[in-house]
Amino acid sequence: MTQARAGGVPLCAAADLAEGGLAHVWDVLDECGRPARAFVLRWDGRVVAYLNRCAHLPAELDWQPGRFLDSDGRLIVCAMHGAVYEPADGRCIGGPGAGGRLLALEVAELDGQVTWYPSREIRPAPPADESAT
Repeated sequence: MTQARAGGVPLCAAADLAEGGLAHVWDVLDECGRPARAFVLRWDGRVVAYLNRCAHLPAELDWQPGRFLDSDGRLIVCAMHGAVYEPADGRCIGGPGAGGRLLALEVAELDGQVTWYPSREIRPAPPADESAT
């Protein structure tokens, strides 16, 4: 059983993540403090999250907004390079970058909510400045 802990960032309702369906994508800062994207999806009954960056070259993976899995809903596929990743652990099992791994992010599902726990490497992006729009 997952227990709540301090420092989490609520992402989405757990019900929003259907098995093999669309991912929830959000803005983060990468290990160098640069803006990046991350995603969480439901695979094999649990939530998994990764930095949205191919292990081959630093390109985003999704082939349409929120779509990361192949047509069978079994593997994460890089739209740009065709690298194929295991959703369970982010390991690249085919294509360019084979042997590499996606950067996993810590997430938990508790009381109908999916929460992300930032690390030293991947931090929350500052809120968008609404006055700039």
